[in-house]
Amino acid sequence: MEPKSVDEPSGTGAWAPGKVAELLGVSPVTLRSWSARYGIGPSAGGAGRHRRYSDADVRRLQHMQRLVGRGMPVREAAAAAFGGAPADPPEVPAARRVRELEEAADDLRSATVAGLLDETLGTLGPAAAWTDVLAPVLRGLGDRWQRGDLCFASEWALTTEISLAFERFSHRFPEAVPGRPVLLACCPAERHSLPMEALRATLAEAGIPVAYLGQLVPAETVADLAARLDPVLVLLWSLAPPTADDLLAARVRDLGRVVGTAGPGWAHLGDRGFARVNDLASAVDLAVESVRA
Repeated sequence: MEPKSVDEPSGTGAWAPGKVAELLGVSPVTLRSWSARYGIGPSAGGAGRHRRYSDADVRRLQHMQRLVGRGMPVREAAAAAFGGAPADPPEVPAARRVRELEEAADDLRSATVAGLLDETLGTLGPAAAWTDVLAPVLRGLGDRWQRGDLCFASEWALTTEISLAFERFSHRFPEAVPGRPVLLACCPAERHSLPMEALRATLAEAGIPVAYLGQLVPAETVADLAARLDPVLVLLWSLAPPTADDLLAARVRDLGRVVGTAGPGWAHLGDRGFARVNDLASAVDLAVESVRA
Protein backbone atom coordinates (compact mmCIF):
# COMPACT_ATOMS: atom_id res chain seq x y z
CA MET A 1 0.00 0.00 0.00
CA GLU A 2 2.64 2.51 -1.04
CA PRO A 3 1.38 6.04 -1.68
CA LYS A 4 2.17 7.62 -5.02
CA SER A 5 4.45 10.61 -5.29
CA VAL A 6 1.91 13.30 -6.11
CA ASP A 7 1.10 16.68 -4.67
CA GLU A 8 0.04 16.53 -1.05
CA PRO A 9 -2.41 18.57 0.99
CA SER A 10 -1.67 22.09 2.05
CA GLY A 11 -3.81 24.86 3.44
CA THR A 12 -7.47 23.94 4.00
CA GLY A 13 -8.33 22.29 0.67
CA ALA A 14 -11.05 19.71 0.03
CA TRP A 15 -10.10 16.50 -1.74
CA ALA A 16 -12.25 14.34 -4.00
CA PRO A 17 -12.21 10.64 -3.03
CA GLY A 18 -10.61 9.67 -6.35
CA LYS A 19 -7.71 12.06 -5.78
CA VAL A 20 -7.23 10.80 -2.22
CA ALA A 21 -7.16 7.20 -3.47
CA GLU A 22 -4.52 8.17 -6.06
CA LEU A 23 -2.45 9.92 -3.40
CA LEU A 24 -2.57 6.93 -1.06
CA GLY A 25 -1.93 4.40 -3.83
CA VAL A 26 -5.13 2.44 -3.17
CA SER A 27 -8.28 1.86 -5.22
CA PRO A 28 -11.41 3.99 -4.69
CA VAL A 29 -13.15 0.76 -3.65
CA THR A 30 -10.66 0.30 -0.82
CA LEU A 31 -11.17 3.88 0.29
CA ARG A 32 -14.96 3.42 0.37
CA SER A 33 -14.47 0.16 2.28
CA TRP A 34 -12.40 1.93 4.94
CA SER A 35 -15.10 4.57 5.24
CA ALA A 36 -17.85 2.00 5.68
CA ARG A 37 -15.99 -0.31 8.06
CA TYR A 38 -14.08 2.13 10.23
CA GLY A 39 -16.02 5.40 9.96
CA ILE A 40 -13.11 7.32 8.45
CA GLY A 41 -14.83 8.81 5.44
CA PRO A 42 -14.69 12.39 4.16
CA SER A 43 -15.68 15.11 6.61
CA ALA A 44 -15.71 18.24 4.43
CA GLY A 45 -18.27 19.69 2.06
CA GLY A 46 -21.81 18.71 1.05
CA ALA A 47 -23.56 15.42 1.47
CA GLY A 48 -23.45 11.93 0.02
CA ARG A 49 -21.32 11.54 -3.10
CA HIS A 50 -20.32 15.20 -2.96
CA ARG A 51 -18.52 15.01 0.37
CA ARG A 52 -14.79 15.77 0.30
CA TYR A 53 -11.78 14.83 2.39
CA SER A 54 -10.22 17.69 4.33
CA ASP A 55 -6.45 18.14 4.59
CA ALA A 56 -6.66 16.82 8.15
CA ASP A 57 -8.50 13.71 6.91
CA VAL A 58 -5.76 13.06 4.36
CA ARG A 59 -2.97 13.47 6.91
CA ARG A 60 -4.73 11.00 9.21
CA LEU A 61 -5.13 8.52 6.37
CA GLN A 62 -1.42 8.82 5.60
CA HIS A 63 -0.62 8.18 9.26
CA MET A 64 -2.95 5.18 9.24
CA GLN A 65 -1.11 3.80 6.20
CA ARG A 66 2.24 4.15 7.94
CA LEU A 67 0.92 2.22 10.95
CA VAL A 68 -0.42 -0.54 8.70
CA GLY A 69 2.91 -0.68 6.90
CA ARG A 70 4.59 -1.16 10.27
CA GLY A 71 2.44 -4.20 11.05
CA MET A 72 -0.61 -2.81 12.86
CA PRO A 73 -4.03 -4.27 11.86
CA VAL A 74 -6.09 -1.88 9.78
CA ARG A 75 -8.87 -1.47 12.37
CA GLU A 76 -6.38 -0.56 15.11
CA ALA A 77 -4.48 1.73 12.77
CA ALA A 78 -7.70 3.55 11.88
CA ALA A 79 -8.54 3.99 15.56
CA ALA A 80 -5.03 5.27 16.30
CA ALA A 81 -5.02 7.75 13.43
CA PHE A 82 -8.58 9.04 13.82
CA GLY A 83 -9.21 8.52 17.52
CA GLY A 84 -7.18 7.43 20.52
CA ALA A 85 -3.83 5.68 20.45
CA PRO A 86 -3.82 1.88 20.80
CA ALA A 87 -2.62 0.28 24.02
CA ASP A 88 0.45 -1.24 22.38
CA PRO A 89 1.59 0.80 19.37
CA PRO A 90 4.25 -0.90 17.25
CA GLU A 91 7.82 0.03 18.05
CA VAL A 92 9.46 1.57 15.01
CA PRO A 93 13.22 1.02 14.64
CA ALA A 94 15.25 4.16 14.06
CA ALA A 95 16.56 2.74 10.77
CA ARG A 96 13.00 2.46 9.47
CA ARG A 97 12.21 6.04 10.45
CA VAL A 98 15.36 7.14 8.61
CA ARG A 99 14.36 5.21 5.51
CA GLU A 100 10.80 6.57 5.54
CA LEU A 101 12.05 10.15 5.80
CA GLU A 102 14.61 9.64 3.04
CA GLU A 103 12.01 8.20 0.67
CA ALA A 104 9.46 10.92 1.38
CA ALA A 105 12.06 13.67 0.96
CA ASP A 106 13.29 12.18 -2.32
CA ASP A 107 9.71 12.15 -3.61
CA LEU A 108 9.20 15.73 -2.36
CA ARG A 109 6.19 14.61 -0.33
CA SER A 110 6.39 17.48 2.13
CA ALA A 111 3.20 16.66 4.02
CA THR A 112 4.40 13.09 4.56
CA VAL A 113 7.77 14.37 5.77
CA ALA A 114 5.98 16.75 8.18
CA GLY A 115 3.79 13.95 9.52
CA LEU A 116 6.76 11.62 10.01
CA LEU A 117 8.70 14.36 11.80
CA ASP A 118 5.85 15.25 14.14
CA GLU A 119 5.36 11.57 14.97
CA THR A 120 9.09 11.03 15.53
CA LEU A 121 9.47 14.07 17.78
CA GLY A 122 6.32 13.21 19.71
CA THR A 123 7.37 9.60 20.23
CA LEU A 124 11.11 9.92 20.83
CA GLY A 125 11.47 13.51 22.05
CA PRO A 126 13.76 15.99 20.31
CA ALA A 127 17.07 14.72 21.70
CA ALA A 128 16.65 11.09 20.63
CA ALA A 129 14.90 12.14 17.41
CA TRP A 130 17.90 14.28 16.47
CA THR A 131 20.59 11.80 17.49
CA ASP A 132 19.00 8.58 16.25
CA VAL A 133 16.96 9.69 13.22
CA LEU A 134 17.39 13.24 11.94
CA ALA A 135 21.18 13.56 12.11
CA PRO A 136 21.62 10.17 10.37
CA VAL A 137 19.21 11.25 7.60
CA LEU A 138 21.18 14.46 7.06
CA ARG A 139 24.48 12.58 7.09
CA GLY A 140 23.04 10.26 4.47
CA LEU A 141 22.30 13.24 2.27
CA GLY A 142 25.86 14.44 2.79
CA ASP A 143 27.21 11.05 1.76
CA ARG A 144 25.13 11.20 -1.41
CA TRP A 145 26.60 14.62 -2.20
CA GLN A 146 30.08 13.13 -1.79
CA ARG A 147 29.18 10.41 -4.31
CA GLY A 148 28.03 13.01 -6.84
CA ASP A 149 24.28 12.76 -6.25
CA LEU A 150 23.34 16.44 -6.18
CA CYS A 151 20.12 16.06 -4.23
CA PHE A 152 19.30 19.77 -3.90
CA ALA A 153 15.53 19.33 -3.83
CA SER A 154 15.56 16.48 -1.31
CA GLU A 155 17.81 18.40 1.05
CA TRP A 156 15.68 21.52 0.76
CA ALA A 157 12.46 19.60 1.42
CA LEU A 158 13.89 17.78 4.41
CA THR A 159 15.73 20.63 6.13
CA THR A 160 12.78 22.98 5.69
CA GLU A 161 10.37 20.52 7.26
CA ILE A 162 12.77 19.63 10.11
CA SER A 163 13.03 23.29 11.05
CA LEU A 164 9.24 23.72 10.95
CA ALA A 165 8.75 20.55 13.02
CA PHE A 166 11.14 21.75 15.72
CA GLU A 167 9.25 25.05 15.77
CA ARG A 168 5.92 23.27 16.21
CA PHE A 169 7.34 21.06 18.93
CA SER A 170 8.90 23.96 20.84
CA HIS A 171 5.61 25.86 20.82
CA ARG A 172 3.99 23.09 22.86
CA PHE A 173 5.79 24.44 25.90
CA PRO A 174 5.45 27.77 27.71
CA GLU A 175 7.63 30.47 26.17
CA ALA A 176 7.81 32.52 29.38
CA VAL A 177 9.64 30.14 31.72
CA PRO A 178 10.79 31.90 34.91
CA GLY A 179 14.50 32.49 35.32
CA ARG A 180 17.45 33.75 33.34
CA PRO A 181 17.55 32.09 29.92
CA VAL A 182 20.15 30.17 27.99
CA LEU A 183 20.80 32.23 24.85
CA LEU A 184 21.38 30.15 21.70
CA ALA A 185 22.88 31.89 18.68
CA CYS A 186 24.48 30.85 15.42
CA CYS A 187 27.61 32.77 14.55
CA PRO A 188 26.69 35.64 12.21
CA ALA A 189 27.88 33.90 9.02
CA GLU A 190 26.50 30.46 9.95
CA ARG A 191 23.61 29.21 7.80
CA HIS A 192 23.25 25.69 9.23
CA SER A 193 21.05 26.11 12.28
CA LEU A 194 19.31 22.74 12.74
CA PRO A 195 21.55 21.52 15.60
CA MET A 196 20.67 24.65 17.58
CA GLU A 197 16.99 24.19 16.78
CA ALA A 198 17.23 20.64 18.14
CA LEU A 199 18.89 22.00 21.28
CA ARG A 200 16.23 24.67 21.68
CA ALA A 201 13.45 22.05 21.48
CA THR A 202 15.26 19.80 23.95
CA LEU A 203 15.70 22.60 26.48
CA ALA A 204 12.10 23.74 26.04
CA GLU A 205 10.88 20.20 26.71
CA ALA A 206 13.02 20.11 29.86
CA GLY A 207 11.51 23.37 31.14
CA ILE A 208 14.76 25.31 30.84
CA PRO A 209 14.32 28.99 29.90
CA VAL A 210 15.79 29.43 26.42
CA ALA A 211 16.05 32.21 23.86
CA TYR A 212 16.96 31.24 20.30
CA LEU A 213 18.13 33.84 17.80
CA GLY A 214 18.20 31.83 14.58
CA GLN A 215 20.72 32.05 11.75
CA LEU A 216 22.53 34.97 10.11
CA VAL A 217 21.93 37.32 13.05
CA PRO A 218 24.43 40.23 13.00
CA ALA A 219 27.10 40.32 15.68
CA GLU A 220 25.80 43.66 16.95
CA THR A 221 22.38 42.12 17.56
CA VAL A 222 23.80 39.06 19.29
CA ALA A 223 25.90 41.25 21.60
CA ASP A 224 22.99 43.59 22.31
CA LEU A 225 20.67 40.73 23.23
CA ALA A 226 23.39 39.09 25.32
CA ALA A 227 23.57 42.33 27.31
CA ARG A 228 19.82 42.90 27.62
CA LEU A 229 18.50 39.39 28.25
CA ASP A 230 20.97 38.67 31.08
CA PRO A 231 21.42 35.01 30.07
CA VAL A 232 23.11 32.46 32.30
CA LEU A 233 24.93 31.16 29.21
CA VAL A 234 25.47 32.34 25.65
CA LEU A 235 26.11 29.37 23.35
CA LEU A 236 27.53 30.23 19.91
CA TRP A 237 27.23 27.63 17.15
CA SER A 238 29.60 27.13 14.20
CA LEU A 239 29.61 24.20 11.81
CA ALA A 240 32.78 25.05 9.86
CA PRO A 241 35.92 27.11 10.65
CA PRO A 242 35.07 30.05 8.35
CA THR A 243 31.99 30.86 10.42
CA ALA A 244 33.54 30.60 13.91
CA ASP A 245 33.54 34.16 15.27
CA ASP A 246 36.02 34.30 18.15
CA LEU A 247 35.84 38.10 18.21
CA LEU A 248 32.12 37.88 18.95
CA ALA A 249 32.72 35.27 21.63
CA ALA A 250 35.30 37.52 23.30
CA ARG A 251 33.01 40.53 22.99
CA VAL A 252 30.14 38.74 24.71
CA ARG A 253 32.47 37.50 27.44
CA ASP A 254 33.64 41.08 28.00
CA LEU A 255 30.00 41.93 28.76
CA GLY A 256 30.29 39.68 31.79
CA ARG A 257 28.45 36.75 30.20
CA VAL A 258 29.41 33.09 30.36
CA VAL A 259 30.16 31.96 26.80
CA GLY A 260 30.15 28.47 25.38
CA THR A 261 31.17 27.44 21.86
CA ALA A 262 29.34 24.65 20.08
CA GLY A 263 30.11 22.74 16.91
CA PRO A 264 33.14 21.55 14.96
CA GLY A 265 33.82 25.01 13.51
CA TRP A 266 35.60 26.06 16.70
CA ALA A 267 38.09 23.17 16.86
CA HIS A 268 40.90 24.91 14.95
CA LEU A 269 40.99 27.82 17.42
CA GLY A 270 42.15 25.72 20.34
CA ASP A 271 41.46 26.64 23.95
CA ARG A 272 40.33 30.25 24.20
CA GLY A 273 38.95 29.88 27.70
CA PHE A 274 35.38 29.09 26.60
CA ALA A 275 33.44 25.98 27.50
CA ARG A 276 33.28 23.88 24.33
CA VAL A 277 30.71 21.28 23.32
CA ASN A 278 30.38 19.26 20.15
CA ASP A 279 27.22 17.19 20.53
CA LEU A 280 23.66 17.62 21.73
CA ALA A 281 24.06 15.74 25.00
CA SER A 282 27.06 17.79 26.15
CA ALA A 283 25.30 21.02 25.12
CA VAL A 284 22.27 20.08 27.22
CA ASP A 285 24.54 19.23 30.16
CA LEU A 286 26.29 22.61 29.89
CA ALA A 287 22.95 24.44 29.75
CA VAL A 288 21.58 22.57 32.78
CA GLU A 289 24.75 23.20 34.77
CA SER A 290 24.62 26.89 33.91
CA VAL A 291 21.00 27.22 35.01
CA ARG A 292 21.67 25.43 38.28
CA ALA A 293 24.88 27.32 39.10
